[in-house]
Amino acid sequence: MENSDLQRPMRGRSAIVTGSGRNIGRAIALSLARLGASVVINGHRDTASVNAVVQEILSAGGQAMSIMADVSDDAQVERLVQQTGDAYGSVDMVISNVAIRRKQAFLDITPQDWQDVLQTNLTPAYYLARHAIPHMLKKKWGRLVLISGFDGFWGQVPERAHNIAAKSGLHGLAMALAREFGSHGITANTVAPGAIDTVRDWTQYTHQDRQKIESEIPLGRYGKPDEVAAACDLLCSDRGAFISGQVIHVNGGHYMY
Repeated sequence: MENSDLQRPMRGRSAIVTGSGRNIGRAIALSLARLGASVVINGHRDTASVNAVVQEILSAGGQAMSIMADVSDDAQVERLVQQTGDAYGSVDMVISNVAIRRKQAFLDITPQDWQDVLQTNLTPAYYLARHAIPHMLKKKWGRLVLISGFDGFWGQVPERAHNIAAKSGLHGLAMALAREFGSHGITANTVAPGAIDTVRDWTQYTHQDRQKIESEIPLGRYGKPDEVAAACDLLCSDRGAFISGQVIHVNGGHYMY
């Protein structure tokens, strides 16, 4: 293998990273691009942020393009996947990374609230898999990574029933896909970030004391988006080919399962 191939082992493969205009999604997209993947940067509102990530990758000598799409809409996901295949010749890796985190007491959650959270946090992963897997089947190779969260595994987070249900459902979906499509060279896994230092709507985190959380984490700090991206790199790589139906918790030892 040539040295350039060692440095960019994902060259010739394509990746869709949803919600990749900032934070964890951005870190995943940048990391996959550094490894040589051609990356689709996706968002549905903040075009400027999405384009900025594309430019960041292009400026570093990587391959990237932007496709704006609301991944809670099946028709838009179909377009996203098809445009990726048309542009890069394949759809090899899909990282589903979109979420809203509402803090609501259970009896205050309306049916519409419930539907909104599941439609944003869980359903897009189904839509992405539904449209991407046929492309992966053609090559007998594919990687599906669903970004969940520690609250999907540690159910003691208060007043987030809809989010906990959705995050748990993501891993259930990953396991089902891993079982059904493993014989076709397709893996499906979950990455569950813990306390990660990201830009967020802190009005939804008024119950959290940052210093207290840091004191509870054995490593004594919040995680970095790049550290979540590293888990995705492994799962998307050839070295991660025998990992499927699993969850990698990136939480500094905060919670141990």
